[in-house]
Amino acid sequence: MAEDNTLTGYRLPVNHEQKKGAVAQGFVTPKQDRIPQIHSIPPKRVLPIIFIPGIMGSNLRMSAARQRDLNKKNNIAWRPDHLSVTIPQRKESARERQQRLDPDATELDIYDPIANSTGDATETADQRSSEVRVAGNYVSFSHLDGPMLQNDLPGTKNPKTREEKARERGWGEVYFSSYENILWLCELHLNAAFSKGTMATYLAKFILGIAPSAWQAHPTPLLKKLDEQTMRDTVKGSWFPVHAMGYNWLKGNARSGLMIAERIRKLMKRYEDQGFQCEKVILVTHSMGGLVARAVIHPDIGGLNEHVLGVVHGVMPAIGAGTAYKRVRCGFEGSGVSAKVLGYIGSHVTPVLGNSQGGLELLPSQAYGNHWLQVKHNGATLKSLPENGDPYEEIYKVRDRWFGLLREEWINPANMPSSGFDATCKLLDRAKKFHNMIADTYHDQSYAHYGADRAGPAWEKVVWEIDQHANVQNVNLLTIVGDDAKGTLQVTNASLASGKDNAVKPFNVKLLDPAEPGDQTVPLHSADAQLRSGKFKGIFRQTGYEHQGSYSDSAVLASTLYSLFRIASTMKWSK
Repeated sequence: MAEDNTLTGYRLPVNHEQKKGAVAQGFVTPKQDRIPQIHSIPPKRVLPIIFIPGIMGSNLRMSAARQRDLNKKNNIAWRPDHLSVTIPQRKESARERQQRLDPDATELDIYDPIANSTGDATETADQRSSEVRVAGNYVSFSHLDGPMLQNDLPGTKNPKTREEKARERGWGEVYFSSYENILWLCELHLNAAFSKGTMATYLAKFILGIAPSAWQAHPTPLLKKLDEQTMRDTVKGSWFPVHAMGYNWLKGNARSGLMIAERIRKLMKRYEDQGFQCEKVILVTHSMGGLVARAVIHPDIGGLNEHVLGVVHGVMPAIGAGTAYKRVRCGFEGSGVSAKVLGYIGSHVTPVLGNSQGGLELLPSQAYGNHWLQVKHNGATLKSLPENGDPYEEIYKVRDRWFGLLREEWINPANMPSSGFDATCKLLDRAKKFHNMIADTYHDQSYAHYGADRAGPAWEKVVWEIDQHANVQNVNLLTIVGDDAKGTLQVTNASLASGKDNAVKPFNVKLLDPAEPGDQTVPLHSADAQLRSGKFKGIFRQTGYEHQGSYSDSAVLASTLYSLFRIASTMKWSK
């Protein structure tokens, strides 16, 4: 970078795997080039940042047998960044969706350039993860101090690009276009907070001395501005490699938490084997990833609490979401390509989430409370469930009730021997157990940000409204005779029929639009369970973004970095 006259020399790439970064490879220049080559040695102490994505935020691949059964060119089961594969999925039948996203025939699609597990001999692991690319503003920061992700120099033995190094850190396991902002931002501004004694422009402009109220911090607990000395002391003598760890979101979150805890242990040992001091990690989560993180630290699941310095939870459905019920019954919102890929009708969503323990664990838990599923007629509430604090038994597992979670004929269109109503009820039993296990599990050093936006309503309450002209005497006896799988039912009141020639005219029941504040997916009622717990160091109740795109919002990014600095500042090294 000789064209940059502000530099004191060429910054050589840092390879922390070679004698703690003490070995670097330079290059030969013309004799008249007198600019020195600078070798930056990373600090001995390393505090990894582990990003855990939400449901559908981890890439999945299918087994070789399932790939053959479906006659697919490659083994991609779920990879939203690959539009050439994803867009055609909008036309899949319910049967094809169930087969492609079968929990027993899928696994996390981990970057593996050696085994090249793409299911396609013409596709390399790097081609599979080609969406992992350099951020637009990353190159301009490449000269800064710190063990940054950098291209190896030409002539290096087995050279790697910065993209390959990022993929090795798990960045290719996740929905990269949705999460790249938070990954790159943390990598940049934790590892290059200061250069030549000067704070990075982003931190100086958007973090330093900014009142957390600017990012809609809740007044309880009261958060103070970050001062420069605190920020300097936090990053001094440490580096913060950013890793992403996906998981099979079709499986239960306890299983995912157990697996990620084991991966974190191996990661910490790898840094220690390389000669670094690695005693803790910090977790950053999105949506369902927050439930996984709570499993990671739970003493009877991941058992990693003592090795986690703190957790930043983003848009977590802390106690579930009525939206999950709505989507199983009525599909995802909208009618565009994205909705059709996800499943814009209930008969396309039920075969996936109805056979997925992870998906079922997004339903409202017992902690969500009573009376969130309602049936109304002419302003009167005819039914309000649960009544006794158990949505699993009162809503999810009920049979032959039109308002229940499951349309039995939608669960198993592929006729798989391991699927069906009874199998889903067993998954629901496990979901209930998991919900109860983690109900009070939060790390002592937790921060959270989530949507509290009336302009982005979500289903806290799910309300079915009966046509005003209908004659309803017993709501339990209504029978479905038509269902558009998008929220409109035709039902009959069979109890009014007096004879076989006395047909009962069908009438409509419609699911009402969401009416409670949130982020279009997680209602504020659920996210606020974190505030009600009284266990959080900081809470940001925000507006202006949609659930999946939250980590593209400037206030979310700033409040996350603020939270990370606060957590990292509490680190007490053993030596």
